Amino acid sequence: MTTATPSAPGAVPLQAPPETPLSRARWALADSWTVTRRYLIHWVREPAYIMWGLMYPMVSVLLFGYVFGSAMVVQGGGDYREFLLPGMFGMTMMFGIGNTMMGVTTDADKGITDRFRSMPMARSGVVVGRSVADMINSVMDLAVLVACGLVVGWRAHGSPAETLAAVGLLLLLRFAFIWVGIYVGLIMKNAESAGNFYALLFPLTMISNTFVAPEMMPGWLGAVAAWNPVSSTVTAIRELFGNPGLGGDSWLAQNAVLMAVVWPLVIVAVFLPLSVRRYRRARR
Repeated sequence: MTTATPSAPGAVPLQAPPETPLSRARWALADSWTVTRRYLIHWVREPAYIMWGLMYPMVSVLLFGYVFGSAMVVQGGGDYREFLLPGMFGMTMMFGIGNTMMGVTTDADKGITDRFRSMPMARSGVVVGRSVADMINSVMDLAVLVACGLVVGWRAHGSPAETLAAVGLLLLLRFAFIWVGIYVGLIMKNAESAGNFYALLFPLTMISNTFVAPEMMPGWLGAVAAWNPVSSTVTAIRELFGNPGLGGDSWLAQNAVLMAVVWPLVIVAVFLPLSVRRYRRARR
């Protein structure tokens, strides 16, 4: 709280320095990092949250790799686990939508979002800070999943540059889906309704080339799976990792690396401004 101090007769009143686009950008970055640190500290103080988040990809790899893997055949030959693991990588990146959505909705239910809105901080700082924190969490998830894949026999046969490019495409997909999760979390009324949204994530990940090639599905279902953004990323990273299952002669399959970049950029272009606008107008 500030109080006005009387000025001497004839003195020129003090004025606040004018805001410039550069100063606004600097404060937005500072606010974003403050929010990011808040989420990271919160996770460190609740290690159970981190452990449960890491257990999901580990159990998924073991379940699908060993329980179902022995009964699956890869079209064109090859080990099913090497076909499966890139799909599991992509599926985990998409399931991050639910984690982001639940975090945003929970903050709103607890009144944390309203407290952020009452502070003199950049409106974009809250959603950007959330996205950065979730990206850091996603790097941990992906590292654990890759380690599990190595344990069950998966290998990346591409060059180091191709392997890094594949990891970059996975994180780009996760970054795009973060904004979907933020937007959906902001429009949900409560955490219970957000929890119901998880049911929609299963068909969105299953109707893709995660577990089987779209060519093995019925015609209409295969077309839906081929146009799933997850399918483009999974096909691209299979190519970059040198894993089996480079499926299809369609334009999408032949240009999977290109589409693995285009799809996330389109998703970010749509949902990032929607998320910022929704946060500014949110009333809980």
